[in-house]
Amino acid sequence: MASSLLMKPTVSSNRDEVYVAAVPLRAAKGPAQLLTSTAYSLNLWDLQHFMVIIKPSSPPPHSQALVFDFQPKDPENIYAALAVLSGKAIPGVILTRKLSKLPRTKCWFVGSSKAGAIDKASEFNKVWKTHLRVGHHDCRNYTNGLVEYLTGENYVLDRLRSTDTQK
Repeated sequence: MASSLLMKPTVSSNRDEVYVAAVPLRAAKGPAQLLTSTAYSLNLWDLQHFMVIIKPSSPPPHSQALVFDFQPKDPENIYAALAVLSGKAIPGVILTRKLSKLPRTKCWFVGSSKAGAIDKASEFNKVWKTHLRVGHHDCRNYTNGLVEYLTGENYVLDRLRSTDTQK
C-alpha cells in the first residue's frame, strides 16, 4: 500500500528533481474528513490530492524543496464541497510552500528539469486559471500540466497509477 520512490534520481548537476506526491483530500471536520482519510488509507487513487514537489539542485546542497499545489480556496467549506459534488466550478488557489524533507510514502520521483524549475513553475502558475472543477480542471490536471511543463512527460499520473496498482 505504501508507495516509495519509483526510481532513484541520478546525480546530475544543474538538474532540479521533480516529484509527485499524494495526500488525503481536505474536507470539513466530521464524516467528510473521516471519509477522505479512509479513502487515502485504502489507496483509492481517485480520492487523493496530488501536488508537485521540486527539489532544487542549486547550492546550498540539499536545499529545501518547494511544493506546488492547486486546491479549492476553502477546501473545508461544506458549500464548496456541495458545489464540487454537483459539478460546479469553485474558486481555487495555487499554493507554494517549503518542505524540509520529501514525504516517505506516496511520493514518486518523476523526472528532472533544467536548473531553474522553480522559476518555470512560477511562470506556469501565472497562466493557470484558478477556477476549479473536479474532473475537468483540478489538482490532477494541474499536476499533469506542471510536470509536463517541467520535464516533458505527458500524463504522469496515468503512469504512476498503472505502476501503483500493479503492486
